[in-house]
Amino acid sequence: STKIGSSADQLGSLQFQLRYCPALSEKPKNNSDDPSKDSESEEKKKFDPFENPIGDLVIAHVPRTKPSHVLVLNKYPVIPQHFILATKKNKAQTHVLEEEDLAATYACLKEWEGTHDGSFTDVKDKRRLFAFFNSGEHSGASQAHRHIQFLPVEEMARAQKKDDEGWRPLIDSMLESRHTLEFEMAAGAEIIAPDSKRLLYSPSIPFTHFAVPIPPSPPSDTLFNLYKLLHEAASASVRTYIASSPGDLSLHPTEGGASPISYNLALTTSGMAICPRRREAGMLRDAGGAEVGDVALNGTILAGTLMVKAEDEWDLLRGEKGLEELDKLLEGIGIPQHVSEKGEDRLKL
Repeated sequence: STKIGSSADQLGSLQFQLRYCPALSEKPKNNSDDPSKDSESEEKKKFDPFENPIGDLVIAHVPRTKPSHVLVLNKYPVIPQHFILATKKNKAQTHVLEEEDLAATYACLKEWEGTHDGSFTDVKDKRRLFAFFNSGEHSGASQAHRHIQFLPVEEMARAQKKDDEGWRPLIDSMLESRHTLEFEMAAGAEIIAPDSKRLLYSPSIPFTHFAVPIPPSPPSDTLFNLYKLLHEAASASVRTYIASSPGDLSLHPTEGGASPISYNLALTTSGMAICPRRREAGMLRDAGGAEVGDVALNGTILAGTLMVKAEDEWDLLRGEKGLEELDKLLEGIGIPQHVSEKGEDRLKL
């Protein structure tokens, strides 16, 4: 079973949805190496669920001709209709996304809605999908085979209590923000359309993030350029943080097209957002300072959703000290956000 709650914390009028999902504790982890394991256990650990997905879980192969991706139901869903878009070839989750990945993702978002104007509406008015991608060791990723996950917004909102109805995906608020970042491209950097050089952010969210709107029915190269823009900005923020906080974080090796950073990416038909990461998890502590639980976060934070698998973690976050702990958790897993009081800043890439 899953219990739902929400918290306003320092996000101001924004609500952060809390989910108690004990089923997450049953989900196997495939990204650890333990030399003490025997060969049989090692084979199970390296099992790739997307190489030959179970027939009952397969939804479709996309596109229909010469498919590059497969749509499958999530064997360990956090909400109903949780599904996944995986590459047919075993491409790395840590590598930079390709144009066809983004094109297939947007096609799923668009098809689910059944409307193509890309405008904001209340979640009760039309079906919406939230897509997220976890990349890198600090991102909450659990599978090495490249995949993008989808959650129906109406299912996320369905279990809300009447007094918690203010919740909506956090990416929506990012895209509606009036706060912007302008940046200068580094010498030799790829030129991107001038109207794409302004990034949106919300100063009340405790972790660094960037968002850009997606135009209606965009061509795949536009989606790819917007992704590259966000990835460049996120990488720049990580480099800046490393320079100011030596020893706390380091860039990842980039051989073969791997990303130098860990990050979460989110998409709707309205926009795209990114959150660079420095830790996968954060420790929750009670009023006496005792450890309650280590909570891992993935790309669902860009939906304004936090999932915990232990009831004592749920109780703490819903209690008197919950707002303070939530703020610490969100700031600790990302790059701390430092912006000017005017809501304007300049980021050099």
